[in-house]
Amino acid sequence: MAGKLLATIERTPTEQLQISVSEYRGKSYFNLRIFYTTDDGATWLPTKKGVTFAPDQLDILTEAIEEAKKEFMEEGE
Repeated sequence: MAGKLLATIERTPTEQLQISVSEYRGKSYFNLRIFYTTDDGATWLPTKKGVTFAPDQLDILTEAIEEAKKEFMEEGE
């Protein structure tokens, strides 16, 4: 499974969320997956914790993120 890492969000010094796009069996996917390290970040390994989206689901995800951003902005007022 070849992929392209788009972003990384550190959760703890030994755990991070990796956001990537990849291809599997000829189809493209958007992935959010927790990775962990046991060697101070030299190697990051995937966990079973994560979710994969098909391209046609990205609009739904984008709308949900935009709605969450609005909610958080309203809370800050």
